[in-house]
Amino acid sequence: MTPRLEVQPTLTPEEYELTVQEILDGAGVDLADFRSAHLEKVAGVDGDYIFDITVRFRALGADFLVIVECKHERRKVERQDVQILHDKIRSTGAHKGILCSIAGFQSGTIEYAAVHGIALVQMVDGASTWFTKSIHSASSPPPWANSPKYVGWWCRGNSMSLMSADVGEYTRQALGIDQV
Repeated sequence: MTPRLEVQPTLTPEEYELTVQEILDGAGVDLADFRSAHLEKVAGVDGDYIFDITVRFRALGADFLVIVECKHERRKVERQDVQILHDKIRSTGAHKGILCSIAGFQSGTIEYAAVHGIALVQMVDGASTWFTKSIHSASSPPPWANSPKYVGWWCRGNSMSLMSADVGEYTRQALGIDQV
């Protein structure tokens, strides 16, 4: 069963970026020297870049940099957006790139990202985590379900994994750290 992703969050661009940062911070609790920053300037070989979010941590005896771009647009992210992020990864020497969107991704985007190891995350209302068996349209989650306000769905080809501030397992995988 796939989540209902048509419900886009109603956030300002800055609120959206800070929500993504909060979800990434949820994955950092077990990582050494974990820190995230909003709108950090990072030097590249061809100039400086300001990223929506940067994540830095230490693992396996090395320092890691993950750069995150957040697309707050009603259109699905196109392949060229991931190509630009890929160039920024190479320029800055980052170890991983994540592109987040509220509208989803075109098929060419998903294919390109998979080949180049870039994680794609669609941010949606937390109600997308509530599934019911019904012949009718899905109902909203009841208050006792304790659904998060917003979540990310990590798009990995034909499968999706939930990313939230409460559960960091899949977020750590998207960051490139399979085991801590």
